Amino acid sequence: MRYLRLLSIFYRNSLYTEMEYRANFIANFFMSAFWLAFAILGLHVFFYHRDQIGAWGYYEAMLVVGFYSLFNGLIEALLQPNLSRVIEQIRMGTFDFVLIKPVNSQFMASLRHLSIWKLADVAMGLGICVYAMVRLGLVPSMGDLIAGAGFVLCGAVILYSIWLMMVTSAFWFVRIDNISELFTAIYETGRFPVSVYPSWMRGVLTFVVPIAFITTFPAAALLGRAKVPLLWVALLLAAGLFCGCVCFWRYAVKRYSSASS
Repeated sequence: MRYLRLLSIFYRNSLYTEMEYRANFIANFFMSAFWLAFAILGLHVFFYHRDQIGAWGYYEAMLVVGFYSLFNGLIEALLQPNLSRVIEQIRMGTFDFVLIKPVNSQFMASLRHLSIWKLADVAMGLGICVYAMVRLGLVPSMGDLIAGAGFVLCGAVILYSIWLMMVTSAFWFVRIDNISELFTAIYETGRFPVSVYPSWMRGVLTFVVPIAFITTFPAAALLGRAKVPLLWVALLLAAGLFCGCVCFWRYAVKRYSSASS
């Protein structure tokens, strides 16, 4: 409960800060709408001469685009604002001020800030999912909804863990902008169902860089295509990556030399 109260205080302060620049909301909204329209346009191009790609229909694949936008909003609203600050703090030696706070340093460093306006991507992603389901006439069963929610939760944990492990490498390499750009480029593959890619790439996007668990499998769950064993794999993968990022973070913090030493 203490940490939930802290999150409430953090995000309320973030909201007050963002409200000082309300024009940013309009600018961010239109930029988010532009990139979402661009993603849908790319999907439309793929379906221009065929009814299915990788056994997915147009509106089924649009569900994937919706989850892609949802998690992209999570990246830009929560992960980038916090973890980019961590990189700068390590480089400048001001990460000391995070460590002296009487709270868990990983919590403080990775969840302190929230870019409220970027949550528009999350809202638009959910809107696209609802629109696609309406066009499909899809009414998921309770089991499918629970599975979909489970995949979304696991996808959020997987995404957070991967980003944190990338940023933690800044304790040794300091400038890791290229690594984050590389992941962003790989994440772009999540705009389409993983089945459209060659078999070797499907394996990479499922088990090496598990983008499929973030965008494709939540959509598959709502369509009734994701089986229970796959959800267990997602849970194990999310738990393993989260434990790995926590251990890696603690190992890195112990070797942080600080601004003075």
